Amino acid sequence: MQGQISGPAIMRLHSQVPSCSYTRGVSPSRPIIGITSYADRVRWGVWDVPAALIPLTYVDAIRHAGGRPLLVPPSEEAVEETLDALDGLLLSGGEDIDPAQYGAGQHPETKGVRPDRDRAELALLGAALARDMPVLAVCRGSQVLNVALGGDLVQHLPEVVGDEKHKHTPGVFSDHDVALASESRLGRTLGERAPVKSHHHQGFGRLGDGLREVAWAEDGTVEGLELPGQRFALGVLWHPEEGEDFALFKTLVDEARAYRKDSR
Repeated sequence: MQGQISGPAIMRLHSQVPSCSYTRGVSPSRPIIGITSYADRVRWGVWDVPAALIPLTYVDAIRHAGGRPLLVPPSEEAVEETLDALDGLLLSGGEDIDPAQYGAGQHPETKGVRPDRDRAELALLGAALARDMPVLAVCRGSQVLNVALGGDLVQHLPEVVGDEKHKHTPGVFSDHDVALASESRLGRTLGERAPVKSHHHQGFGRLGDGLREVAWAEDGTVEGLELPGQRFALGVLWHPEEGEDFALFKTLVDEARAYRKDSR
């Protein structure tokens, strides 16, 4: 029948496929890092459709650090099954969290909320922390970390600090320095001071249970959080994937490799 591939042809195709180090029961060489994604309507070419997507800088950062990135679209289903496939979790940036998640009314500047994504990422993060899976939470992701542990958010930071230096122009990252607690995991990774790129108008309010402040902007804004007692659970309000220093991603991948070894 036209269109069918003969048995010998199948064998020839199979022989051309590069061999892979992964076989059933054997862990792949690179740790699998799940990256939470947007789920939005987007346009490319002739298409205008709903899609799961993430800036490629997150993917490149994980690859550069020696990990294997895997996109994780928002879903409240099969959370444990999803985590079974992962060695580490990267909570990406995105729109504002629905203030209802932390018992507040919505500020006029809180925009683009996606309660479905909030619920999915809170469930995924909670289950990952319960497993002691390594977690790096970036910008919105760090706010998810705080809310997941019972904290809340400052919904419009300029009302507190008096300016918009953390997000001076939509679509353009703000460059500034942060001071880091030297004894913290973040400080041991990046040093006592580091240049960062930010794009946020919200900040941490009440800290979630067990979290501690470990990084601050010059205006006093808390920029980094850690959860002591976990293998690796760290949140930063800035965007390390947009910088040139991949130390945080290298640490995440290294911890994911150790987690895989210990748990499988």
